[in-house]
Amino acid sequence: MKKTVSLKENHLFRRAYHRGKTAADSRLALYARRNGQRGSRLGLTVSTKLGHAVVRNRVRRRLREIYRLNEDRLSAGWDVVVVARVRAASSDYHQLERSFLKLADKLSLLKKDGGP
Repeated sequence: MKKTVSLKENHLFRRAYHRGKTAADSRLALYARRNGQRGSRLGLTVSTKLGHAVVRNRVRRRLREIYRLNEDRLSAGWDVVVVARVRAASSDYHQLERSFLKLADKLSLLKKDGGP
């Protein structure tokens, strides 16, 4: 099992926002940029618009778990920033997971099945 490093520094988030590829839907916005490393890094942004701390932390926990469970399906070497939109607070886990995978596929982050 891989261990993804968290993005914590503001300049790394800004680099992903300004120079990365973008895909969005009503629940999430995904920004992805190659990082030149062997592993991927994950950053989460959850605004106070979503609700109180309990709601924001629940959304963060769900997004981290979605990433962790699908990490083997994602290509390595990317900085991925997930921005939760207001509808993410009222979405259940499976809706968020479908949204994340759809956006990751749109950005070509999912590995291609190469056959045998």
